[in-house]
Amino acid sequence: MLLAVEQTRLRISKNTAAKRKSQLGQFLTPARTAQFMAALFALTPEHACRLLDPGAGIGSLSSAFIERCIAGDLDFAQVEITAFELDDLLHAELRNTLASYSPRIPLHYEIVGGDFIEEAVNRLQFNYGHSFTHAILNPPYKKINSDSRYRHLLRQVGIETVNLYSAFVALALALLAPGGQLVAIIPRSFCNGPYYRPFRDFILERAAIRQLHLFDSRTQAFKDDAVLQENVILVLERDGPPGDVTVTTSTDDTFSDLTTNIHPFNRIVFPDDPECFIHVPTSLGRNAIERSTAIRCSLDEIGVAVSTGPVVDFRLKEYLCSQPEPGTVPLLYPGHFNGQGTEWPKPSLKKANAIRRNLKTEKWLYPIGFYCVVRRFSSKEEKRRIVASVVQPADFGDAEMLGFENHLNVFHEHKHGLPEALARGLAVFLNTTAVDENFRRFNGHTQVNATDLKTMKYPSREQLMALGYQAQDLPGDQQTIDQLVQGLQTE
Repeated sequence: MLLAVEQTRLRISKNTAAKRKSQLGQFLTPARTAQFMAALFALTPEHACRLLDPGAGIGSLSSAFIERCIAGDLDFAQVEITAFELDDLLHAELRNTLASYSPRIPLHYEIVGGDFIEEAVNRLQFNYGHSFTHAILNPPYKKINSDSRYRHLLRQVGIETVNLYSAFVALALALLAPGGQLVAIIPRSFCNGPYYRPFRDFILERAAIRQLHLFDSRTQAFKDDAVLQENVILVLERDGPPGDVTVTTSTDDTFSDLTTNIHPFNRIVFPDDPECFIHVPTSLGRNAIERSTAIRCSLDEIGVAVSTGPVVDFRLKEYLCSQPEPGTVPLLYPGHFNGQGTEWPKPSLKKANAIRRNLKTEKWLYPIGFYCVVRRFSSKEEKRRIVASVVQPADFGDAEMLGFENHLNVFHEHKHGLPEALARGLAVFLNTTAVDENFRRFNGHTQVNATDLKTMKYPSREQLMALGYQAQDLPGDQQTIDQLVQGLQTE
C-alpha cells in the first residue's frame, strides 16, 4: 500500500504548480522518509493509539505509521487517526489511503478539512481533544507576519513563533497527552537565532528531545519538489525527563550511510547558553572549540560588541550614490570584500558605493577605523559559513565615517573601531575550520546572525591580539590560519 501512496505522491507533485505548493507551503513526504520517521516511535504500554497527523497531505506519514502497526512493531488493539488537511483537492486521495487499511487493522479515522491552527487553538482553549498519544508531521513552511491572524491566535495559547512549521509543532506538542511522542521533519532554522528563541523555550519546557536526524544534503530530502533547505527529523516526548539524545545523520533519504551517536543532553543544549541553541553534533567526540581551554570568553569579556550593519539601503535610497562624490562617505556591502582585502569603490558591484553624510544619515554611520566584518549570508557553494574580513582605514582615503550595509555584521567597540591587531585576530579566529565546524552544529542555513556571533565563545582579548600580530607576517591560506588557532592552549 505504501508503494501505491508513493506513486500517487509523485503524480500529484509533478502535476501541482510550483505557485500552489508555495502558497500552501506544503511538500508531500517521500515514502522512504515517511518509513524512517514512523520507525522512530518507541514502544509504549498504551492499549490504544490516538495519532495526530497535521497537514496530512495524501496520508504518506499515517500510512507508514499504520504499516508499522500491521507488521507488529507497534502493538495497539486499535488505532484512531485525526488527519488535518487544508487542501480539499487532496481529501479524496487521503480518504482512499486511510480507508484501504480498515480491513487490515482496527482503525478509526477522521479527516478534518479546516485550518489546523484555528482548530488546535480552539481545542486547547476549550480543553477538549488534546489527548493524542502520537503525532507525526511534515508541517507547511511559510512565514507568519507579526500582525497576522495566525500570530494572534497562537498568542492566545502561549505560542510565539514566526513560521507555520514551528507553529504546527508547538500546537501538536500541546495537544499530546503526558508521555506522548512527536516525530516531525522540519527545517533546521529553529535551532538558532533570536526569532525562534520563544519556540525553543516552548518545546524545551514541555518535552524532552529524544532524537535528532540530520540530512547532510540540502537538496535530497524533498528533491522531487526542488526544495533547498537543510532539514532535521525531531523526536520529542511530552513531559519526558531530560536524558541522552540520539543523533543520526545521512546524506539523503536512502539512509544508506546512516550513522548513529548518543550524546548527553548538555551537548545538545548547553547549560550556560541563555539563547538555548540546539546543537546537532555529527561526531561522538568534542570538536576543537569544545576541547580548548583557551576559547572560553564571551564578547562582553573581551570588550567587543557585534551589530548588524545599520544602513538599510531601500530606506535610505535617496541618499545613496553609485560613486563617491563630495559630501559622501564610503558605504560597504558584502560584495566589497574579496577575502584578501577590500575593493572600494567597486563600479561593477551594481550597488551604491557611497552614502551622503547629513543629519538624516549621521546616526547610521561609524567613525573610520579598523573593524572586523562578517557577511550575514554566504552562498551555498562556499566552504565556510562564516566569512570574516578586516576593514582598514587606509582603503578609504581621507574619509571620516563609514556606512555598513545591513547584510554585514560588524565587530566594534562602542560603535567605534577596534585596535588593528584585535580586528585582525578576530578575523583569523572566525575564518578557521574549527569555528566553521562548531558553527554548523547549531546553524543549518546560510544566514549568520549577530546573535549567533554573540553566543559563540572566543579566545581572550590578549590572545586575539596575538593572533592578529602573527597573521600580519604570514600567508592567509586556510592551513596557516588553522595552525595559528591550533597553537592556542587545549586540554
